Amino acid sequence: MTRILVVEDEASIAFTLKADLSSEGYDVSVAPNGTEAIRLVREGDYGRILLDVMLPGRDGFDVCRDLRKMGISTPIVMLTARSQEAEKVMGLDLGADDYITKPFSPHELRARVRAAIRRGSSASVEIIRFGDAEVDFTRGEVRRGGQPIDVTALEFRLLSTFVRSRGRLLSREQLVEAAWGRGVSLNDRVVDNHIVSLRRKIEPDPREPRFLVNVRGLGYRFEA
Repeated sequence: MTRILVVEDEASIAFTLKADLSSEGYDVSVAPNGTEAIRLVREGDYGRILLDVMLPGRDGFDVCRDLRKMGISTPIVMLTARSQEAEKVMGLDLGADDYITKPFSPHELRARVRAAIRRGSSASVEIIRFGDAEVDFTRGEVRRGGQPIDVTALEFRLLSTFVRSRGRLLSREQLVEAAWGRGVSLNDRVVDNHIVSLRRKIEPDPREPRFLVNVRGLGYRFEA
């Protein structure tokens, strides 16, 4: 089931959107402001985001910009009562995938969501680059400066987990489940040692990690 995040501060509109999309079989969550939206995106795995422009505090443009800076590639459809062309262009330039002007019909909204789903499916990234390194998921290969480097299958799974969750905090338990498998129990030192090994292979200066960042007491985050 595709998960959709609706970011809308007007309760009546949020309720209508959630009810309508839920009736189409989507799993819908609602965030009333930009701060809550970013928190939910960090913690969840959404298939697309419906983002209102006129939000309290951080507006939709700020939220869209921040999500793209975090490396979140989830398709974003912006919702607004504004119809000025310049604002539509701004939203698209910031990384939005589509733009709907209120009022809109449920039929139009569902069609736009389906289109965003198709674009998201066809645009899945098979090579992710950071610094002078890249992860090639098609070949199962990690390269630096265009040259393959020696990583174990476990290290490849671990690095793949990081780059596909760019900007999100990952606990050691989440890393173990993703790289070693569900039900495996390891102490923290084992995970830390593998990350140290990965840093030696992908970091410009392993002593001052730029990509695999430790979040003290919580886990790790991949920054790029």
